[in-house]
Amino acid sequence: NMAAPSAPRPPRPRKEPQPLVIPRSAAEEQRLRLERLMRNPDKTVPIPEKLNEWAPRPPPEFVRDVMGSSAGAGSGEFHVYRHLRRREYQRQDFMDAMAEKQRLDEEFQKKLERNKMIAEEQTAKRRRKRQKLKEKKLQAKKNKLEQKKQEKEPGQSQEQGSSEDDEEDSKEEEEKEDDAEEPSFVMGR
Repeated sequence: NMAAPSAPRPPRPRKEPQPLVIPRSAAEEQRLRLERLMRNPDKTVPIPEKLNEWAPRPPPEFVRDVMGSSAGAGSGEFHVYRHLRRREYQRQDFMDAMAEKQRLDEEFQKKLERNKMIAEEQTAKRRRKRQKLKEKKLQAKKNKLEQKKQEKEPGQSQEQGSSEDDEEDSKEEEEKEDDAEEPSFVMGR
């Protein structure tokens, strides 16, 4: 069964032999890999898939080689028992490790939620402070405008001194409230 002769293939283009370069550092090794990939950009790059975590074999639903209690076990039975026992211990250890991992994940999520709540509370508190400061500034502006209107009318110079005191008070409060711009993210809790 000889196959029919096919048309002669065109000669392959010869690849230039690449010089052997031994990378001296990890960066140089990475650079060489990138250069090799970029020599032929049309070629698809193999991306390895994530390996699944190892999981033990599930326990057997029906155990066939159960040794009876009336007769003595043969010399080979100990090894069978030993393998079954080892596999079962391995399965139990795996289940314990998964339970511990799940517990740690839940603790971590709770900790994240707690930190988030604390950060939101601090942010809300600082927002209230800033809002209060804004309202005080607006009130001070309104008082100042009223003061200017009253200055135009003669005989009301007593209220002028009180507005200056208000301005000084608002400046002092502004300096005290400066810490409202601190970052609200909580570390180490």
